[in-house]
Amino acid sequence: MSSEHLDTLCVQGGWTPKNGEPRVVPIVQSTTFKYDSGEHVGDLFDLKAAGHFYTRLSNPSAEAVEKKIAALEGGVGAMLTSSGQAATTAALLTLCKAGDHFIASASIYGGTANLFNVTLRKLGVEVTFVSPDATAADIQAAFRPNTKAVFGETVANPALDVLDIEAFAKAAHANAVPLIVDNTFPTPVLCRPFDFGADIVVHSTSKYMDGHAVALGGVVVDSGRFDWKASGRFPEFTQPDASYHGLVYAEAFGPAAFIVKARVQFMRDIGAAPAPMNAFLLNLGMETLHLRMERHCRNAEAVAAFLEKHPSVAWVKYPGLASSKDAARVKKYLPRGTCGVISCGIRGGRVAAVKFMDSLRLVALVVHVADARSSVLHPASSSHRQLSDEQLAAIGITPDLVRISVGIEHPGDIIADLAQALSASQQASWK
Repeated sequence: MSSEHLDTLCVQGGWTPKNGEPRVVPIVQSTTFKYDSGEHVGDLFDLKAAGHFYTRLSNPSAEAVEKKIAALEGGVGAMLTSSGQAATTAALLTLCKAGDHFIASASIYGGTANLFNVTLRKLGVEVTFVSPDATAADIQAAFRPNTKAVFGETVANPALDVLDIEAFAKAAHANAVPLIVDNTFPTPVLCRPFDFGADIVVHSTSKYMDGHAVALGGVVVDSGRFDWKASGRFPEFTQPDASYHGLVYAEAFGPAAFIVKARVQFMRDIGAAPAPMNAFLLNLGMETLHLRMERHCRNAEAVAAFLEKHPSVAWVKYPGLASSKDAARVKKYLPRGTCGVISCGIRGGRVAAVKFMDSLRLVALVVHVADARSSVLHPASSSHRQLSDEQLAAIGITPDLVRISVGIEHPGDIIADLAQALSASQQASWK
């Protein structure tokens, strides 16, 4: 584990150039790599030697960024993917096969909920959703003999519920399965779930890590702390793999068994690999991650305080507010800040919410969140529109809910734009 401060790792982690090499992580824009002997290539395919032989599996540009993110999260290894959804899929399908089951917090991103409730079910993997505020008994009741994992989001998108990581980790470990945490909104700058018992972390790097909305990407990070042998639930890790000549992952790779298996099976077969250029752009964004997250949090705190007092706003949900129901969890897990995302309800319901968004000038209506520029979205009619009204209500999404992603512009300009749009929204609601 690296001894450097997280701020230093953001800037220089993962890439240590040798004499005469480029200071900046290079873009290795090549699908393949040359070797001098067939024996060496054979050893690469048999996992007896380390190295790059095809960019679908690994690439020097991606490897440098993977090392940086693993160091930031405190893990033993990481694997970049083509998107955040691909990272979540990779993590779960490395653990689950047809006939298996996992437990997930109900308060998660709508696209992830659809992945779990529709696509994975089609593949024969079942899910049970529980409240992010579920008691230990509630979580325990959801376990089955074929349960292989527990999943949650540190700060849920867009409900902004804060996961009790330690409680979910305790429940997972009591049943000999790992806890997977999506840490996209806080990033490791604000929270490191491994420090609270999580075993695997995923991110949509398209959000704060990239920070500039220029490159899709995701990452899976392995803590290296889950004991696959002791669990007894994962023969895929402890018994010979016929597709690799009888290799046993837990024996051959020890603490890194999970992340190696994710790469050499899921990535080998599914191919959800990042482009070298996207890895380069991600690294560029991460060099200022620690600075941007501080500004996002301070700006969001100012905006949330403004919205909380505004008569045109029915309610505000931001974990960083003292009035938040999750204030104690924020103090425990996110003392430096939560993120730059706020959910609020516009008085007048859906009509007023739409008018509010259409009246913004600086803050843009975009189907994205968590980059340098302030943006807004109406989840019920966009990112979560696949869900029924009952499903929306279950995860706290109402018709008046607007998600505001507070950027790093001057807070006064952001608040002024919100103020004039709120005024316009109420004029519309009275018509």
